[in-house]
Amino acid sequence: MPDMSPVAVVTGAGSGLGRHIAVALAGDGYRVALVGRRAEALRETAADIASDRAYVLPADLTDPAVVAATFDTVSRDWGRVDVLVNNAGTFGPPGAVDEISPEQWQQVVDTNLTGAFLCAHHAVRVMKTQQPQGGRIINNGSISAHSPRPASVAYTATKHAITGLTKSISLDGRDHGIACGQIDIGNAATDMTSGIATGARQADGSVKPEPTFDANHAARAVLYMANLPPEANVQFLTITATTMPYIGRG
Repeated sequence: MPDMSPVAVVTGAGSGLGRHIAVALAGDGYRVALVGRRAEALRETAADIASDRAYVLPADLTDPAVVAATFDTVSRDWGRVDVLVNNAGTFGPPGAVDEISPEQWQQVVDTNLTGAFLCAHHAVRVMKTQQPQGGRIINNGSISAHSPRPASVAYTATKHAITGLTKSISLDGRDHGIACGQIDIGNAATDMTSGIATGARQADGSVKPEPTFDANHAARAVLYMANLPPEANVQFLTITATTMPYIGRG
């Protein structure tokens, strides 16, 4: 009898939030396609998942042909895509708008925005044609989709753009049973945020350590969003360290 358990594609699954999210989904019964640049890191994530629940798919998400082939592989071998978690991203080099180069800007845009677009493009195509039709896309926006850190122009601009992508997919997907929501995460404890705990530049120019929280809480929030019935959607969910300098700027 074929495996009828739902299928999730998680990008950036080789480390950090992506690893936590992938493990949480697999633990809840999903078959999870682990997508990211580094094959060895993806295999490390897969080691935390039952062998029949994980599919390691190394991919450069800035390459349209590679992304197309990745989704072709998932839909061919597992039959469908129920959930896409657009999590892959890079902070890129720090700098204000006059300090980063056009090439540095483009690198961040290609990874954070175009990569998310390409994955959504192919996921929606699969979701529209599979039976039963429909699915869910969850974009990782970051609280930088709302408020920037100093010297983060490229990252902040792409995360604001993710909000527009989320809204457009959510609207255009309605007639096809496709829901799209965004999770904005502030200071989950991962390798990417490790420096924040020791000292992060603040808007007033000072450098202060900031609180973090267990990344598993963010993963469980994504799992909640993923498991909603088709008639319900979390459009935006913000989860942060309780006392981080965000609300009220402090």
